[in-house]
Amino acid sequence: MGGRVSLASGQQIYPVVRVAEGQRHFSSVAIEQAITEFKANVKNAEYGWLFNNCFPNTLDTTVTFKVADSRPDTYVITGDIDAMWLRDSSAQVWPYLNFIKPDKALQQLIAGVINHQTGCILKDPYANAFYNDPNKVGEWAKDVTKMQPGIHERKWEIDSLCYPIRLAHQYWKLTGDVSPFDEQWKKAIALILQTFKEQQRKDNDGPYSFQRRTSWATDGVAMNGYGYPVKPVGLICSAFRPSDDATVYSYLVPSNFFAVVSLTQSAEMVKQISKDDALANELTKLAVEVEQALQKYAVIDHATYGRIYAYEVNGFGSFNLMDDANVPSLLSLPYLGAVSATDAVYLNTRKMLLSANNPFFFKGTAAEGIGGPHAGKNMIWPLGIIMRGLTSHDDKEIKYCLETLKATHAGTGFMHESFFKDDAKKFTRKWFAWANTLYGEFLWKTYKEKPQLLV
Repeated sequence: MGGRVSLASGQQIYPVVRVAEGQRHFSSVAIEQAITEFKANVKNAEYGWLFNNCFPNTLDTTVTFKVADSRPDTYVITGDIDAMWLRDSSAQVWPYLNFIKPDKALQQLIAGVINHQTGCILKDPYANAFYNDPNKVGEWAKDVTKMQPGIHERKWEIDSLCYPIRLAHQYWKLTGDVSPFDEQWKKAIALILQTFKEQQRKDNDGPYSFQRRTSWATDGVAMNGYGYPVKPVGLICSAFRPSDDATVYSYLVPSNFFAVVSLTQSAEMVKQISKDDALANELTKLAVEVEQALQKYAVIDHATYGRIYAYEVNGFGSFNLMDDANVPSLLSLPYLGAVSATDAVYLNTRKMLLSANNPFFFKGTAAEGIGGPHAGKNMIWPLGIIMRGLTSHDDKEIKYCLETLKATHAGTGFMHESFFKDDAKKFTRKWFAWANTLYGEFLWKTYKEKPQLLV
């Protein structure tokens, strides 16, 4: 690989690419100890180098921590874009949750993320990305939707409201700390419930629409910004995918599965922490309705693979068979706790997704993997390869994913948004913290469960 220097003795020297210690945004004792442990026990030096670079990347480069009104507050950018996505910020700090018990400073940092996200949701539950400055007006201020200062982008994506719940629930389970879950947080949960119900579109199209003056087709929403018609069947509409690309059919199946998980988790928290049985029951009721609708409308009979999950449906019988590397994806459903990894329909779906029958599965001389419309044809996303490894129980497949990621960082020591299937040096986004931290999670999980694969 480029970036290594070979010595006559056969040793490899890897360049220092991690941010210098004095320039890091946040330092965690527990994470540094994990890096030391990994490098001491994994004999493959390149894996050690990559873990050292990628796992702490969110802490090193993207977090801004402060105490506001006696409460922790953490702003998290995605990397090369100075805005906080509800999805990305949750996913970026998620792998650190297992390290917060011995590291109270790290726990406070993540509590700060939860607090900051609560404020974002209350500001606008339909927005996906926010600025730290509530008065900042950004590049998408002229989008045809109800934009307001402090919002970077107002693309309605179901998963934007699911990820903060996932983070909050796991934080609560691991720490027992209920301090982030006050009346403001409960208001945010009630607003999430309201938003999901609005986007079931049972009586009308709801309050949200979006249009953008652009030649980039996936940035606009058809039919005056409401999307193509859907039949009200209990599923929730999502104008955009987690890639920030517009949906074709508004019932985005992976995100509806994620919503079932999030509604169930928030019902548990509201019942036990807020002692609000009425709200908890409403959350549970919607979770059951969406789950039943998924089983009825999201499962398709495929001539080759049998019963599989569609990526998008409209309730009228139309469906879109594909997957996108961004999470939630169909491939990621077990990772999110939405389906069992042994679920027969999921396994059939997985076979289809990792084949030429998925229009966004690309295979070239550098690698094979899932991409998506966002970065274009023949561009493979490391997120997809990482998720393939995280959801696999097959040692051969896991090892393939590990080796592919190690061979395609283009000598940079970091993961990227995407790379060309025949040449990993042709990549997009050199600073994409979600991919870096998730890759660190994959390496750590493998080290703990199947260390023999890290050779």
